[in-house]
Amino acid sequence: MADYYGSECNVVHVLRDQLSKDAQRVWIVTEESRFSVADMDRRSSVLARGLSGLGVSAGDTVLVMLPNCIEFIDCWLALAKLRAIQVPVNTAYFGAMLEHLVRDSGATRIIVHESFRHAVTEALGAAGSKLDTLIVVGKEASGPPGNAQLIDYASLLQEADSSPLKEEPAPAYNSIASIMYTSGTTGASKGVMVTHAHAYQYAAGGNSLQLGPGDVYYAPLPLFHIAGQWAVIYNCLIREATAVLKPKFSITDFWSDVERFGVTTTFMLGAMGSMLFRTTPGEKRTSLKKVLMSPLIPEYVQFCDKFGVQVCTSYASTEVNGVIGTGLSPPNASTCGMVRTDRYDVRLVDELDEEVPVGEIGELVVRPKLPWIVMVGYWNRPAETQAAWRNLWLHSGDLFRRDADGYYYFVDRLKDSIRRRGENISSVEVENAINAIPEVLESAVVAVPSELTEQEVLACVVFRPGQHLAMEELHARIAALLPKFMVPRYLTVIDAVPKTPTGKPQKFRLKDEVRREQLWDSLGERGRG
Repeated sequence: MADYYGSECNVVHVLRDQLSKDAQRVWIVTEESRFSVADMDRRSSVLARGLSGLGVSAGDTVLVMLPNCIEFIDCWLALAKLRAIQVPVNTAYFGAMLEHLVRDSGATRIIVHESFRHAVTEALGAAGSKLDTLIVVGKEASGPPGNAQLIDYASLLQEADSSPLKEEPAPAYNSIASIMYTSGTTGASKGVMVTHAHAYQYAAGGNSLQLGPGDVYYAPLPLFHIAGQWAVIYNCLIREATAVLKPKFSITDFWSDVERFGVTTTFMLGAMGSMLFRTTPGEKRTSLKKVLMSPLIPEYVQFCDKFGVQVCTSYASTEVNGVIGTGLSPPNASTCGMVRTDRYDVRLVDELDEEVPVGEIGELVVRPKLPWIVMVGYWNRPAETQAAWRNLWLHSGDLFRRDADGYYYFVDRLKDSIRRRGENISSVEVENAINAIPEVLESAVVAVPSELTEQEVLACVVFRPGQHLAMEELHARIAALLPKFMVPRYLTVIDAVPKTPTGKPQKFRLKDEVRREQLWDSLGERGRG
């Protein structure tokens, strides 16, 4: 098992190196099949030839809107071999959010599963869209969507399989591997430009899990997020482990999957860990031995005892990478760990970027010690890039405190976003959707604590004079405008959004002024107000 350095830190080099070591090693397992390193190299090379035949070349942005499936991995590897830029799309997106991503990315091609084709077809006519080619995975594609070219994925592979192979140079480690769209804080989502070196470091990290040959890593996280694609799948390629690829997390299937696949290692969000702890009766001993849990649940010690496992945790973001982590014995349930000082310098600073004393709260800012391992900027957003990199430090937008022993503790989000079951949600984007409802005058969206760790979404709504909607109707209207993960769980009606003398919303006041019993709960636990 080898680490990679400098120009070696790109997935094409890692794949070729692993191919030379043990081409038949099983890298990925699904319900139906097992895929060796050689299988994935061959599959992605065939796809790369097919995409090249369509004109895809170095520097092109290509949208990928696929569920967790082996074709997603094929696309990632094939685009890397062509030195093109992968742009993963959250499969819950539709309407305005999908239109923004299509327009902002500048992509002319999308590889999309047939179940999401309708949403993409609706986005084709968006102002500023350059999208003209849909490559459809699933049922045989038929019926051209408007003026766009429609290509069947399976047919593309068949045609490319017989064409000659031309091996291109591996991409430069400082070139853009992916544009990952994250929650916007003052408007629409921004695309984070992630280099190949950045992606490699996110995958390899500090190896808190001590992942290695013989490990079977089970983590049914979405591949369109950095954790699913890189921390799990890419990490297993690097560490010579095996990844189990599942469509989604299921409490019902978890323990049977652990037994069937011989799982030794898993990555779960705090909400997953909490549900597993609460719903599994009695102690349980299986092949599972190591768990990366983010964030830790308060009962993590009891979790370890109940399931006979060791647990570690970490802090990472798309922009700053995985800068903080613990070993397999965290000192308490609140910490995210210590700084990985071999790769990063970290400070906690005040609003003037002055470092705060130990124990005080400040924004986490980062400088890399290795080149190209944090974001190089926001796609098409020079002003936002400059603001994030002000005073030569990359600003995370997250508030932390540090204790005297060097452990870091997440406190809150400085930026106006909400973390809900692994998804970053822009409160501004939710407010924009709610404010588009004719009966609504204005709204404010804030985070409230969730019983499953992280946060839930609360929308505080002001109706126009003489207008009103029942909460059920309002919730249904909102759900028709937003991806499911962004739809507020809680609603409440207020007289006005509190503001400063200059008209800026003061959302923090709502967290103090709105009482829990005033909230309408979409899950059925209605308040009395």
